[in-house]
Formats: sequence, structure tokens, C-alpha cells
Amino acid sequence: MRFGTPFDDDKLREECGVYGVFGAGEAASIVALGLHALQHRGQEAAGIAAYDHAEGRFNTVRRLGYVRDSFTSAEVMAQLPGRHALGHVRYSTAGAKGGTAIRDVQPLYAELSTGGFAIAHNGNLTNADAIRAELIERGSIFQSSSDTECIVHLMARSIQRTVAERMKDALRRVEGAFSVVAVTRSKMIGVRDALGIRPLVLGRLGDVWILSSETCALDIVGAELVRDVSPGEMVIVSEKGVESQFPFQKAEPRFCIFEYVYFSRPDSVIDGLSVYEARRRIGAELAREAPVEADLICPVPDSGTPAAIGYAQESGIPYAMGIIRNQYVGRTFIEPTEHIRNMGVRLKLNVNRAIIEGKRVVLVDDSVVRGTTSRKIKDMVKDAGAKEVHLRIASPPTVWPCFYGVDTPDKDKLLAAQMSGEAMRDHLGVDSLRFVSLDGLYRAVGAAAGRDAAAPRYCDACFSGDYPVAPSDRIAQGRITIRAET
Repeated sequence: MRFGTPFDDDKLREECGVYGVFGAGEAASIVALGLHALQHRGQEAAGIAAYDHAEGRFNTVRRLGYVRDSFTSAEVMAQLPGRHALGHVRYSTAGAKGGTAIRDVQPLYAELSTGGFAIAHNGNLTNADAIRAELIERGSIFQSSSDTECIVHLMARSIQRTVAERMKDALRRVEGAFSVVAVTRSKMIGVRDALGIRPLVLGRLGDVWILSSETCALDIVGAELVRDVSPGEMVIVSEKGVESQFPFQKAEPRFCIFEYVYFSRPDSVIDGLSVYEARRRIGAELAREAPVEADLICPVPDSGTPAAIGYAQESGIPYAMGIIRNQYVGRTFIEPTEHIRNMGVRLKLNVNRAIIEGKRVVLVDDSVVRGTTSRKIKDMVKDAGAKEVHLRIASPPTVWPCFYGVDTPDKDKLLAAQMSGEAMRDHLGVDSLRFVSLDGLYRAVGAAAGRDAAAPRYCDACFSGDYPVAPSDRIAQGRITIRAET
């Protein structure tokens, strides 16, 4: 089952979100609040595991659907007593095809000779298929189709004496992108892959320590940001405080640049840079690179809003909310006919005719994936009486699929991989179409000289095809040929 509307289906899906709490009186309740703030990172399922010190055991609740559907009742939260807890919101990028099965919902729980632990993972292991096949050949019995379970089985086979040491062993075997959080009886462990592709931050609420995918989930509980967990770092939180280790071979960081474009919430801060400010700067870069004579700058809500503001500020063209989003659309109903399905975008978006009619309009959106929604929005704006419709995209063309925790269509489903810019303009039916350049995107997020500058570097593979980690499973299956760095 997929949740959302046809509007959402034409967006790249936002991997997953993790949230761990150590040392709180009602740790699971704090986790539930944090997961509410991370809901944008995954809407298919949510789970919480908590360690009950009084009973000496872990309890887990895992459900399909939104956080609000499962973790707002006193009855459910009463099942999760304890001072340490771990939560996860999920959108399926690895595992069951066609959606999330309950067996794949995280956190996963396991008992080892060193004791029980819960684990949750944001990212994607690019060699998970090969590892799974090897482990099954050696006798492992998998209970889910999640790549996270590979980490659990590798930990189980380690001869190390602590959960943290076993986790190091396991993570040295895997490839790809991961931010992993685990909770044991007496510790909370957070790890980022050596390239730091996926985000993870450390926060504090009095004596309580928190690990989160984003800072907005610290704000919701009144916690302070301590710092980002560094690429390749393992932090071990215990009653003694926070210990930092670097168990992996050092590598040049390659944080996912699309976190700034779309995935992260605009009120989050990544590596000291406000996501909102980064998106506003992208819009300003876009205005400088792709000016146009127009009457109004209109965002495609909500992810296009900061970039549209930046475009308007830089161009001097008035900004207006020409498209209004219905904030109260829940799960899509079962549509009986193709005619009704085609109305899906109107279920979530409506054009403000009084503002649009007779105007030359610049629509600003974050990305174009398949292009189906862009065409429908253009049609809606034209139907409302717009004289011209110009489309400006606050990211470069998405030409390559992502293998690091994003649900991206295959390359033959990506519009920019199949058409030139002019052909895309004709296909979408707009008066002009321009994307921000890759150099412009780099400048907007702080690399003043653009992508060719010495630092910083990002993972921009979906735009450039420059994969920092080879997707081993896909290559072995003959499904893709790429140029990968070594």
C-alpha cells in the first residue's frame, strides 16, 4: 500500500528518519514527538522500541501508516515504558516491492549473546543482496526483506564482546549510505557511513541525549543541537556521557546535496547551514541564471516555496501564492475510474484564479522527476487564465537514479534522462523551462566557486552520474553500468 496522492507520486521519496532518546523518564513519548517532526521522511510506517528497566526487557510497537495514527494514544504509549527508546519512520527504498510489509517496519530487535538491542537505519546498503545471499548460504534465517537485517546478522556472527564492537565489524562489511542508531540496555549508539551521505545529529535536553536525522525533531521537544555526527563517526552514549570513535577508513565526505533541495524540512539546519536559507539561495541563483519577463513568481507548494522567494527577491518580480495546497488531504481513497484518478492533483492543489488570471507566471518547483505532475499543474494554471507559464526548477535535471536511500525511478522513467531541455519544454507544454546549474547549486549551499572548488564536495550522483559508492548489487545483476569513483 502506498500513502499520499498522485501529486506525491511524482516526487523523489524521502528515505527514512531515525530518532533515539537516552536517559529520559518517558523516552518513548519524546521519540513519538520526534517522529512527528520527521514524518516527511517516511509516511508508510512507523515504529518505536523502548527498554523497560523495571522488567529488564525491550518492548516494540510497529505499525503501518502515519505516526499520528499509532503513537498518540495513552494506551499505545503505556506499552513502551523505559528511559531509552528508538523510533523510525519509513518509506520503502529496499525490501518489499510495492510497499511496506509489517515485517519490514523498524526498529528491528534482536537478542545476541551480548544482550538485546534495537536498531534503525536511514539509507541503503548497495551490497545488501550479496551479503544476504552469503548469510543465507551460511545458515542465517531472515525474518524481513529489509537491508537493515543484514547488519543484525553480521553483528550476530561477530566474535567481538560488545554491541558497539560487533556493530563496527558489521558496518565494515557493508557498502552504501547509512545513518544507524541502536539502543541497548545501557547505551545508545549512532553511526554515519564514512562519506556521511545521510544526515544524523546529536542533541541534548538537560541530561537526556538525543540522536536524530534532523534538527527540526530536536526543536519539537525543546532540545538543543550539540553538533552533527561527523562522517565515519560512531558516538556511544552512556550514563558516563558521549564517547566518539572513528572506526572506518577516512574518506572525503560526500553528503547528499538533495537534502538541501528537497528531503530535509526547511526549518532544519545541516552542517551549520539553514535548509531554508540554502533553498532561498538556490532560487536567487536560478533567477540570475535564468531570468524571464513575468508578472508573478509562484511556488509549487510546499517544497518550492523558499526557492520561489529567493527568485522573487533576486529578480524583483512580485511573489504570490498562486497555488494553494489543501493541508488536510490524508491517504488517497480508492479511485474507481481513470477520470477520477486524473483529478488527484486537484485534490491537493488548487489555483488561485484571482491572482493568476491574465498574468505571465513563473512557477518554481524543486525538481522534475517523471514530469506528470508538472504537466497537470501547468494545465491548471493555464485553465485559470494565465497568459504565459514559465517553469523554473531549483535543482539540475535528475538524470540518474539514486541507490543510497531514495526511492528513485529507473533511469528510463526519468524525464530528463530521456529528453533534451527543449524536448522537455515541449512535453510539459510551458513557455520556457530552465533548471539551476550544478555549479549554481553548489554555490547556493556554500561552495563559493561551484562544483569544481576543492571543498566541499557532495553526493550529486542523481544529477551527474558521479557515484561515490558503486551500487554493487545492481552492477552484478547487469541492471546498470556507471562510472563510479574508487
